[in-house]
Amino acid sequence: MSINEELKAKHRENRLACQLAAAIIFGGLFAGGTGIVAAADNTVADEYTLEDTVVTAERIPTKKMETPANVTVITAKEIEDNHYADMSEALQHVNGAIVTSQGGNGSDALLRLNGDDRVVIMIDGQRLNQEQGIGVGRAGVNLNMLPSMKNIERIEIVKGGSSALYGSDAVGGVVNIITKKVKENKTTLDLNTGSWGTHNYEITNEGSERNVSWFVTGALQKRSYFKYKLAGSTDTMPASDYNNNALSVRLDAKLDDASSLRLGIEHKSINSDAYYNCAASGYFQNELFNNWSMTYNFKENTNVPGYFRYFNNYKAEDYDGAFNTRLQGFDYQNGWDFNKKNRLVAGVEWHQSDSTNVTAGYTDKIITNKAFYLQDTMKLNPKWSFVPGIRMDHHSMFGTHWTPKVAVNYNANDNTQVYASWGRVYKAPTADDLYYRNDIYQYYGNPNLKPESGYTETLGINHKLDAKTNIQASVFQSEIHDAIRWGDNYPCYVENLNREKKRGFEISFQKKADSVWSYDAGYSYIKCEMDENKGAGMVLEPKNTQPNGYRFGLHYNKGAWKSNLSGTIGSGLNTTYFTTRSYAVFDFNISCAINKQTTAYFKVNNLTNQEYSAYGNSVSAYGTIHYPAPGRFFQVGVTYSF
Repeated sequence: MSINEELKAKHRENRLACQLAAAIIFGGLFAGGTGIVAAADNTVADEYTLEDTVVTAERIPTKKMETPANVTVITAKEIEDNHYADMSEALQHVNGAIVTSQGGNGSDALLRLNGDDRVVIMIDGQRLNQEQGIGVGRAGVNLNMLPSMKNIERIEIVKGGSSALYGSDAVGGVVNIITKKVKENKTTLDLNTGSWGTHNYEITNEGSERNVSWFVTGALQKRSYFKYKLAGSTDTMPASDYNNNALSVRLDAKLDDASSLRLGIEHKSINSDAYYNCAASGYFQNELFNNWSMTYNFKENTNVPGYFRYFNNYKAEDYDGAFNTRLQGFDYQNGWDFNKKNRLVAGVEWHQSDSTNVTAGYTDKIITNKAFYLQDTMKLNPKWSFVPGIRMDHHSMFGTHWTPKVAVNYNANDNTQVYASWGRVYKAPTADDLYYRNDIYQYYGNPNLKPESGYTETLGINHKLDAKTNIQASVFQSEIHDAIRWGDNYPCYVENLNREKKRGFEISFQKKADSVWSYDAGYSYIKCEMDENKGAGMVLEPKNTQPNGYRFGLHYNKGAWKSNLSGTIGSGLNTTYFTTRSYAVFDFNISCAINKQTTAYFKVNNLTNQEYSAYGNSVSAYGTIHYPAPGRFFQVGVTYSF
């Protein structure tokens, strides 16, 4: 059997395994008939009900005003009110966050925080970053692999280096997607249609029976070719259609008052056409994402909960060749609360990846990383807290590295917080960085690469002007030595830069004007520089995706009606790589609750049909390759619960 045939067999095997698991789960859920759905009094309390509590920055529940980090939270209500279709749409409205896409078919989308795409993405603390992903940046997480927005309770975005707790990739920050536990027994349908032949069908079922609860979502997505603006004219992107399906499952079994078991399954398949240089390529792209985990939670409902988890993430793609990566591992974390003055958290990790890329000419490259981390949140007095931490990583190829951190938090009063943090960062090369080699497309990895290392710094303030008004501001700086960078032109080589430096600041403002109207606004400035060690010293990064970023939102909520207008504005772009120097994109949505069970909604993205791109072009022997973002898009839909 050839390598290509083996990969296809693995691909089919994983697809069948996921489908079998889904059939078993759905069969178990509905075997009890209406008796299960009718058990409305057997609800399970949500574990994240406090709006001012976050869990990601310190790995334990902490009041937001006592967390020494730049944290943004997207709630389930915001997701529902705006009818966000996917993670890309939700995150692009976060101040200082940039969502870029290297494919008009939507198959690859990456997130940048603080101008950096080395970002850890997690679901319920389970790491998703993998060793392959040359098309989606160094972090190796495609946002489009995440299957559903319906099962998300909140998204916590922590900007700034977090390597001491989360290891490699956590240079720009961390995103933790926290899923829902059952609130009531119900089924919800979401049906919508829109521009470019787009049709989405999604069903969610949640419920509980005795000590077991579930939250299951399945979705089908279809779209034809999308339209975009380029050089002032509207055009259609050939070969940009897709036909996707997704499944999310969360099963919880309560063992006693302080412990439980959780099974999580995330599946998504992306079957899309592909294009090259805004033209049909003649290739069909198939992507498969199968992630699952089993977690034992203990010491629940305490200040220092713990867990033990096994997870297995599988990613495969077939596009003019085939590649796949399986990342599996064990995570253990525990915590201790000493008189509420010292909260100690410690954990160990064992992660192993097995990567094959037929196109790039390598098979079964196994990389193992073992880690230990320790952090102490020390309450010095009612106003001051001090947070030291350290992490040790032992990489199977690059040995042992230590990454310490230190943070301080000062609460001047109940309305004002000032914080500062400093931490070392470390990032080993990925399998693609080391082994990728493709003579046809002229991409070349480098087995002699060195790990990236450096530091990050953040200083910030949060202040509540009154009960309805809040302002946040922060400044950051990061400096990475031996930064790994893929070239912009073809042939495309990867190398260690001498140094990479990023710095910037952001400010955001939120105001609830009255019971009906609220608004928010934000500005971020990001400057990225690099030293290629070629005698030029530090020079401006030419493809800095959003040097000046502006965000605003206007929100209306009265009775059955809800409406939101949001804007994303970027300026200062390099026109050598981007088609315009600036852009302004506005999104609008409105919804009406017809009754308790039914809501109708209408949304339009890119209201003014703006020409823009969140990712710069590249140059090859075939000419300049543009990555235009979609033009004006209309959508109408209805949700019905029963």
